Amino acid sequence: MALKVAIQMDPIEHIDFDGDSSFMLGLEAERRGYTLIHYLAKDLSFRDGRVLARARPLRLRYERGNHYTLGEPALVDLAEMDVVLMRQDPPFDMAYITATHILQHIHPRTLVVNNPVAVRNAPEKLYVTHFDGVMPPTLISSDMEAIKSFRAEHGDIILKPLFGNGGAGVFRLRPDDENLGSLLEMFTKLSREPVIVQRYLPEVRQGDKRIILIDGRPAGAVNRVPAKGEARSNMHVGGRPEKSTLTDRDREICDIIGPHLKREGLIFVGIDVIGGYLTEINVTSPTGIQQINRFDGVRLEAEIWDAIEDALKRRVLA
Repeated sequence: MALKVAIQMDPIEHIDFDGDSSFMLGLEAERRGYTLIHYLAKDLSFRDGRVLARARPLRLRYERGNHYTLGEPALVDLAEMDVVLMRQDPPFDMAYITATHILQHIHPRTLVVNNPVAVRNAPEKLYVTHFDGVMPPTLISSDMEAIKSFRAEHGDIILKPLFGNGGAGVFRLRPDDENLGSLLEMFTKLSREPVIVQRYLPEVRQGDKRIILIDGRPAGAVNRVPAKGEARSNMHVGGRPEKSTLTDRDREICDIIGPHLKREGLIFVGIDVIGGYLTEINVTSPTGIQQINRFDGVRLEAEIWDAIEDALKRRVLA
């Protein structure tokens, strides 16, 4: 199957060579003989019913320091592509939401991965609230009294922005910490959005497990252990990846959410599990496949493209 693929992502020159999942998806696409173009989200346009992108031909190589070649930019009608990978990193802000609205005009005639409507309806920390019995004790609110009451009940809490990413703005507050008021004032000045407050899970010291689901089924996992003195396990703030396997509880969580992900066209998803609790469902640009590949000797990018090809075949048959 020879496909024309557009990758909407952040600048290719600045990727994390050892960790970027979009890079691996692009490499696998080239192995399969697909034609690739690359553009930034800011290069996306809607004009008179057409979805356009000022894009550049892309070639990729697994060579550190020499991993890409970009051709000259040209205006491309994305309706002429077979697949668009929507892979720019959050924040999940109005620019992100606008991009989903624009790409919705070509999906599913051009298959957008993940489904832009489902992405728009599934911000990471809010999406989890739609599944019973999987979350740790959680409050989403701007109400100071509600937040104080939650803290009084649970004592040790995590406070974080509702639409943050990458561990930015995440704070652990122990029962005797006097900074709650100041932090809430800071969040209020930075944004009108509620904050998310959760009971601190001490199991995070043993790791925050990233599980990759492909077309609704679990395909692999990696444990991310926070650095000493850190409450966050994100790898770009010092978290250490470790080989991991799926527990019975992990599979139970995947069984609960997997059919919904498949039904919504969320082909490539990463979930975060701490101590048997689901904390986030990442549908925008999940990472983790490089680490799982190295630990497990697999090629998850090939499984993702197999799922995309299957989705294209189902679209034709429909």
